[in-house]
Amino acid sequence: MSSITNSDGNIMYSHIQAVGGSKQTLPFNFNSEEEELPASCFHGNQTWRQLSSTPLQVLLHLNTWYFAAFYLAEILMFIYKGISLPYPSDNLVLDVVLLVIFLGLETLRIFYGWKGNLCERSLASCASLFILFPCAALAVYYLLLQTFVLRLEFILSAVLLCFYSLELLLGLLSISAFSRSKVY
Repeated sequence: MSSITNSDGNIMYSHIQAVGGSKQTLPFNFNSEEEELPASCFHGNQTWRQLSSTPLQVLLHLNTWYFAAFYLAEILMFIYKGISLPYPSDNLVLDVVLLVIFLGLETLRIFYGWKGNLCERSLASCASLFILFPCAALAVYYLLLQTFVLRLEFILSAVLLCFYSLELLLGLLSISAFSRSKVY
């Protein structure tokens, strides 16, 4: 790696040897001790700040793993209920179909929340929060309204609703930060 410096000794451009042998020129040095990018990277008075929410991103990551465990536990509990309890077949089919819909909605919600937060896009974050409401309704259904609610289902659904409430709060704060930073 070679670099070009100005008269003050600051690194202006860095050259990196790519895998194929070609050189890539970067407008600044990644090893710089400064936290902000140099002013030459921006037009006018712009400054760069990271607006994405780290707590929201961690919560979305944890929710991804938690929902996978929740989904697997629900499938196993439906097998248990179908075998050992007098579960009406129509209600069992309804609950399983709702569980599949829940999987699709939760996948979309986490994807839009993840991308909206990392790309600092209000629209994707709003879509994630909009999808949060049907997901919360399905979590309440599995918490209270099934034909048979096991204690484990009650606990798992209550924890999922706690995740949702925290994600709603952090999502609203993130959208607020994204919207305030836009200069039109």
